[in-house]
Amino acid sequence: MTGFSAEWLNRREPADQRSRNRTLERALAKHFEGRGPLTVVDLGCGTGANLRALAPRLGPEQHWTLVDRDQALLKAAAQRLRAWADGAAGKDGRLTLSKGAKRINVQLRRADLARDLAAALGPNANLVTASALFDLASAEFIAAVAAAVKARQSAFYTVLTYDGDQRWTPEHAADAAMLEAFHTHQRRDKGFGRAAGPDAPGVLSKAFSAAGYSVSEGDSAWRLGPGDEALMAELARGVAEAVTQTGLVQASTIAAWRANTRSRAIVGHADTLALPPAC
Repeated sequence: MTGFSAEWLNRREPADQRSRNRTLERALAKHFEGRGPLTVVDLGCGTGANLRALAPRLGPEQHWTLVDRDQALLKAAAQRLRAWADGAAGKDGRLTLSKGAKRINVQLRRADLARDLAAALGPNANLVTASALFDLASAEFIAAVAAAVKARQSAFYTVLTYDGDQRWTPEHAADAAMLEAFHTHQRRDKGFGRAAGPDAPGVLSKAFSAAGYSVSEGDSAWRLGPGDEALMAELARGVAEAVTQTGLVQASTIAAWRANTRSRAIVGHADTLALPPAC
């Protein structure tokens, strides 16, 4: 899988946190309301942002397994979670955190999702979750995840899946050409086969519906503006680099597009909640 730096993940976390779909978050929390200890597996955990967003909305006792292929990100996740928690103990890939009235046990697991999904998921989990992952994955991998989640009768919740909407203010004459080329790059193999890219939200819904799950989707678009200048600049740089790799847009056009100073941007994402039929 294509890697992401801790710096990039930290930069995007504030936008991610405020963009998550609150209606689906409330539905997830209601689904688990009143239950005993909750077990959660977070796929492609990065620096642990998904735990930081979800844990305050779930029950008082939680057991999380954070899975990533990148050992450096797992180390960064442990550091970020220690700083986030009110109290933290443990080492060697296991932490016990307190946050308000929540007690959160965390296991950090290094695993390659594309090579051994079963090992990444473990034998059972009440909830399988992920953030900004499945637009990098193929339809075949998404179907495999749906089958594995169904076999465990887990709930499934993934957030911030890119949906293809990308709008910049002020507009630039090359916006459409850049977006088309960016999507071409997005659909390249990121380690899971040909990536679903902007089609991923629909692929997720189809896969879990076929598995008999009740599927809900909600908007979680980034709406960037004043205060987000550094994130917009970094995003534009990433788009330009991806487009350059395709060879579909002239270098001079890419340079002019990147030089355009943006005051606002919308980047479309979708959140997906899938609940098993027995619930």
